[in-house]
Amino acid sequence: MKTLLFFLLVLVGIQAEASDNELHLGRFSSGDLTGWKEQTIGILKHKTSYSLSKDNGRTVLVARSTKSASGRIYALNLDPKEYQTLKWSWKIDHTIKKGDEKSKKGDDFAARLCVFFPHGFFSKTPAICYVWANKLLKGEHVANPFTANIITLAADSGEELAGRWTFHQRNILEDYRRFFGEEPPRIGAVALMTDTDNTGESAIGYYGDISFIRSPKIDNDKQKDQKVLETTHNVSKLKDQPAKTMENGKSNLSSSGNAQPKKANDASLHSESNSR
Repeated sequence: MKTLLFFLLVLVGIQAEASDNELHLGRFSSGDLTGWKEQTIGILKHKTSYSLSKDNGRTVLVARSTKSASGRIYALNLDPKEYQTLKWSWKIDHTIKKGDEKSKKGDDFAARLCVFFPHGFFSKTPAICYVWANKLLKGEHVANPFTANIITLAADSGEELAGRWTFHQRNILEDYRRFFGEEPPRIGAVALMTDTDNTGESAIGYYGDISFIRSPKIDNDKQKDQKVLETTHNVSKLKDQPAKTMENGKSNLSSSGNAQPKKANDASLHSESNSR
């Protein structure tokens, strides 16, 4: 139940920093931890320490765990169809030797990043946790050993890339549909956690900036909607204008909409006839 307990929080949306196409949950590289709240796992658990630190000249969030479990969580209220892509980077020193994604005793990771989709009962809250796997191969996934409502997916795996930064983008909309076979509810939170309480080992995880990228289709649809509104507005303006200019307060159009012959034309015809 560790990951579910990790989600015990008040779901209050935090105003993330947004650019045109990207929603920043926090810029660790700028020393910004705004919105990231500490989340402990039970009163008897030791806490993992989290601190901003330099790594090769870049500021990152460093998590140090020794027989501990706690994390950082960012509450929000987001439409996964609008912001479909989760973007992040991370690094670990090493995986956890006794770690096993299929076992409750091995449910520890040097780095994990979870997306929660709360709806209905708390115990039914679905989530997708992207992890640096201990035994799973990259790209494989399993149900969490504590609950089938949480899917664990190996974004990285093993020791081969340990000590190096890896960069990821995941389409959470497609992942949710694939794993749960239905449309996702709104995103309620994103959480990161480095934990070693079940195995009793030690681990260090490094987290870079985390953000959501807006779907290009949403941007295109909004641009189309704006063009339709502008076109409708222009047509409406044209309809409001008189078909002909008004002369001396009288319209040059009859009630049927046909133009009336001008008297000036009749006069010129009489003049031409007299001259003959």
